Amino acid sequence: MLNNIGATELGVIAVMLFVLFGGKKLPELAKGVGESVSELRRVAKEKV
Repeated sequence: MLNNIGATELGVIAVMLFVLFGGKKLPELAKGVGESVSELRRVAKEKV
């Protein structure tokens, strides 16, 4: 699904997140996203 996202797009997304959430909230946000992604992968493995 996200295989065709390049480095430029990831950079733009990172800058937008930094502007929207600021430097203090960004680590907290990244941790939440990482946990969500790992949970989705775990559930996807269980379904297969």
